Formats: sequence, C-alpha cells, structure tokens
Amino acid sequence: MSIIATIMNSTTGLAIQKMKFERMPKPWVTFHLETGEQVTADRVNVGKPAPGKFITPVEVWVTPKG
Repeated sequence: MSIIATIMNSTTGLAIQKMKFERMPKPWVTFHLETGEQVTADRVNVGKPAPGKFITPVEVWVTPKG
C-alpha cells in the first residue's frame, strides 16, 4: 500500500508538493523534489484520520536550499 505524503517547507511552513512513497518514510529519508533538488527529511509527522475516513495524513518536513 502506497503512502501519499505532503512535503512541507520547514522554513516557511508551506506545502511544497505531494509525493507517493512505497512505504512509510523514515525521518532520515533522502529524495528529490519535482524541481530536481535533493533534500533530507527534518521530521515526519503522522496525523489522525478525519472522522469517518481511513486515510492518515502524513507530512514530511524538509529544508530546501534553493
């Protein structure tokens, strides 16, 4: 089952993009953004699903250099 995570900017607090992972991302995961920039996760937040939903929100916080 794939995990769809929102990639968040640690500096601004804004969402950068959505990304699909094959399994739950680790807090030290390194990946490339759509812009081609390589980033490492600062932290991974797993939220609670909304009432009546089963999809859990996942946020991966990164600090892009550009």
